Amino acid sequence: MNVRRNAAALAAIGVLAAAAPAVAAGPSPSPKASVPAGLYGKSDPTYDGVWRQSLTLVAQRTLGYRPATAAVGWLIGQQCANGSFAAFRAAPANACDAKTVVDTNSTAAAVQALHATGGHDAAVTKAVDWLKSVQNKDGGWGYNPGSPSDTNSTSVVVGALAATGADPASVRKDGKSPYDALATWSIPCAHDGGGALAYQPDKKGKLVANADATAAGVTAALGKGFVAKTGKAPAADACAEAAHPTPAQVADNGGAYLAAAIARTGHLMSAMPGATDQPDYGNTADTVVALAADGRTAAAKKAYAFLEKSAGPWAAQTGPAAYAQLILAAHAVGAQPGDFGGTSLVTSLDALGPEPRMQAAAEKQAKASDGTSHAGVWWSVGICLVAGIGIGFLLSTRKKRQP
Repeated sequence: MNVRRNAAALAAIGVLAAAAPAVAAGPSPSPKASVPAGLYGKSDPTYDGVWRQSLTLVAQRTLGYRPATAAVGWLIGQQCANGSFAAFRAAPANACDAKTVVDTNSTAAAVQALHATGGHDAAVTKAVDWLKSVQNKDGGWGYNPGSPSDTNSTSVVVGALAATGADPASVRKDGKSPYDALATWSIPCAHDGGGALAYQPDKKGKLVANADATAAGVTAALGKGFVAKTGKAPAADACAEAAHPTPAQVADNGGAYLAAAIARTGHLMSAMPGATDQPDYGNTADTVVALAADGRTAAAKKAYAFLEKSAGPWAAQTGPAAYAQLILAAHAVGAQPGDFGGTSLVTSLDALGPEPRMQAAAEKQAKASDGTSHAGVWWSVGICLVAGIGIGFLLSTRKKRQP
């Protein structure tokens, strides 16, 4: 989900505020760019418009909602003719040109969102083809075309490929797949930070453990994107040495590192340069998804419990991508996002943009998930209505709503 919150990555890409820790800017609009109709959130979308919209649409579809036409239309309108996406295009009616800074993260996120909403095969295919065209020789991807590969960018692209049914292992450049790249960033068990993944090698070629990159790399190594459920428990709790780790070994070793990192407090700490000593809610939410996908249920639930107790103010301040991350974390551990520390993540998210609608086939499940209704309550209400006035079903009204 994503998102790519490594300090080096932030320096390279400007900012992905959807994934920023608690120091993220407040929701008031920036004078740099107005927020267009159809886009979720109130803050300046310059650096994260496509990212936060994509996470929102994925979260809504995961809950069984059909996103609003205006919301999907805004995202589609951001695509360039060659299939790529920029972080935000203030004037989408103008064709993309050499000055349009497109990137792999926004494109891969949009792929997952548009595939999830359905009915946009041409746009998805063009985006995937563009991603394949900018793959690096090591099998990975950098944030911008031609930039050095990194774990976070490679992982979000793997998520896009997997979401569309492609086998990431078959997407190769010079014989190397993204799984080959992830293995090269996996730190050997005997080294400092063993089991973790680095964002990318430093200038001296050294691998330094990065929790954000590790969470992204774990889900990618398991062939997952933004949406993941609890997987099979790993064979061993500890890091297992391997000269040439398989994707499963990369994931299990990374999972062991993350489980140890949150063992005492249930959360990760902010690694942002200059940030005060505080929890990193966004990275912790990604860690919940990664741990759950790797079958480390107890650790995932511990981290989720911390978020449920403490992350509400962060989400309210940060915006739609934060709510979406928390919804996807709840999904990963089988929790109800409609009852998150006494509030509804679903209602909070949907209030920040166009209201989605319910699909009939998913109505019962979504009512339980969004916290605005519960099975026992609705059964009782239904009986009273049928007996008293003959009305069959009472549908709750819903208000729905980074950078």
